[in-house]
Amino acid sequence: MTLTKRFPDPLSTLRELAAPVEFAELFLRLPSLAAAPRGSGEPVLVFPGFGGGDGSTGLLRRYLRYLGYEVQGWGLGTNRGNVPELLEQLLQLVSEFAAETGQPLRLVGWSLGGYLAREVARDLPDCVDRVVTMGSPVVGGPRYTLTAPIYRLSGTDFDAIEAAIREREVVPLKVPVRAIYSRRDGIVSWEACIDRVNKCVEHVEVDASHIGMGVNPRVLDLVADALVPGTVIAGRSPQS
Repeated sequence: MTLTKRFPDPLSTLRELAAPVEFAELFLRLPSLAAAPRGSGEPVLVFPGFGGGDGSTGLLRRYLRYLGYEVQGWGLGTNRGNVPELLEQLLQLVSEFAAETGQPLRLVGWSLGGYLAREVARDLPDCVDRVVTMGSPVVGGPRYTLTAPIYRLSGTDFDAIEAAIREREVVPLKVPVRAIYSRRDGIVSWEACIDRVNKCVEHVEVDASHIGMGVNPRVLDLVADALVPGTVIAGRSPQS
């Protein structure tokens, strides 16, 4: 599908500068975050967004480890946006980690990392228990993000990417997905985060910047809640 709005509006992009406020708010919410329901060693893999590596998800992973999960970063260095190559590597990583732990994994992905997590779940449904995405574009690839000019300079064919995404959608997602998105996201147009194809996707709106999602207390709470054993993630449509 084609969206009428291609980029985050300039005001939302400027609001990304307020991400440190979300980090400060995190400390005010520490007591409630610490009291979140705990896991029992369930395996979790966390994927970073474009331009980020495991360092960018460090706080999120430490929090989930504190809650009792067996958490790993992806260990692939910086996410440089080469989706076909990364997907191949992640399929191997997830397959091996699931075999090692003897149970399906919980995948958490930020931005492009969330898209990759969904695609891994699409290809390896028996190895993935559930997926949580944070500000992840599922429509148009980079076309509706602030990174579009970077991809365009490298000669990226946006039409070819969108066609490839549509082709993959022929195989529906079979695992539940909680998709966290924000209308004040200044990096990814929020409309591109809405899955209008797969019924197993639950959309949850938050008031957060894109850069601050990894430290935003509401986002952390929603991620932790989605990972709790027994939590039912039911697909629903967001308000337009």
